[in-house]
Amino acid sequence: MSRIFQTLGADKDAIPLLWIAAPLTGLLVQPIIGYLSDKTWHPRWGRRRPYFLIGAILSSLALFLVPHSSVLWMAAGFLWILDASINISMEPFRALVADKLPNSQRSYGFVVQTLIIGIGTWIASNLPWMVSQLGVSDAAPKGVVPMSVKVAFGIGAVVFLISILYTVFTTSEYPPEDMEEFERERKKKNRFIPDILENIGKMPLTMKKLGLIQFFSWFAFFTMWSMANPALTEHVFQTPAPIEAAFDLTIASQAEAFDTANTAFQKSSNLVGSAMGVYGLSSMAFALLLALYTSKKRINRKFVHMGSLILGGVGFMAMYYATPETLKYCFILIGIAWGSILSMPYAMLSSSVDPKKMGVIMGIFNMFIVIPQIIAALGGINYVSSLLGEDAINAMTVAGISLILAALCNLFIVNKDAISYQPENEIN
Repeated sequence: MSRIFQTLGADKDAIPLLWIAAPLTGLLVQPIIGYLSDKTWHPRWGRRRPYFLIGAILSSLALFLVPHSSVLWMAAGFLWILDASINISMEPFRALVADKLPNSQRSYGFVVQTLIIGIGTWIASNLPWMVSQLGVSDAAPKGVVPMSVKVAFGIGAVVFLISILYTVFTTSEYPPEDMEEFERERKKKNRFIPDILENIGKMPLTMKKLGLIQFFSWFAFFTMWSMANPALTEHVFQTPAPIEAAFDLTIASQAEAFDTANTAFQKSSNLVGSAMGVYGLSSMAFALLLALYTSKKRINRKFVHMGSLILGGVGFMAMYYATPETLKYCFILIGIAWGSILSMPYAMLSSSVDPKKMGVIMGIFNMFIVIPQIIAALGGINYVSSLLGEDAINAMTVAGISLILAALCNLFIVNKDAISYQPENEIN
């Protein structure tokens, strides 16, 4: 998305604000979907799957249309639709993992989910480069998204829809344990806002502490998603997006120079995307190791998460010294942090909350993901990174510092079940 925004003329300092759709839609949509899915049950479609299906259809349409935007406001508008739709699909997925598994298997379950996410991240990040290697052009007129990006987004839309349809039609869900009580609760007067506020007010202490970890973790990753492309194309590849005002496009030589600079930017953006894909690959490898281990033995979730976040922080700060050849090693370290972020906090949370409220609790927990992103988008990234200087790469240093702060916050977690759930009679 940052590449599309820059292609359509966005200044790099404006990019975080253009990304604000992602956290704002999450803040609004996820608690609502979590609350509604807790109160949903259909004998055939279950509790979470209807929301997967609705979100998948809307998301796929938006994914296909985004790169065809002709102006900046259109791309930003499609991003709002895309993120709202993805949130409808994604929030129930986390609740489904907790619904399906006993406490003793939740670390394993969330780690396996992370493994699959890692595969998708690697493939998706490399898609524009792969499509370009097949001969699809990276060149495009001023203000037009290259065909390689359009094809990559189209493939993403198809894969997204097919994968969720597969989940909807092949996954079963457990009915409520006490159906009569569930029906009585469902028929009560809708108290959505009071119930949400009540659950926020009664938030377990462990959830609040995890929220602090999430705040710094997601500030860091939002910084990466929004600013990695401008930062790395400029600092590592030395091919920043050309600024139209710096060229007189009425002069043939100036127009040719703009096109050359723009094509160089698009090609280095492919390489940045390919390097970023490595974090999906390393998160997958890390998740695989955790999956093999947690399927047989307990782990100390607190210290696994702490160590992983420190490695990710080092990866971000090392980008300042990276070359095009060494950049991938930075993303390998970041992938370890990402693999842990997608699994350990949810495993710790699900072991310390009421399972009957898993959907709404997961939705509320999402507040600790979206609030830091909103702060980052509304100027947090620009302000903090400006303290280090004007170069875009300083945003990556800020992300590294933020991840290390998140790591240290793990020291506040003391709940034994959250740290390492000890099964008594549960078996595989």
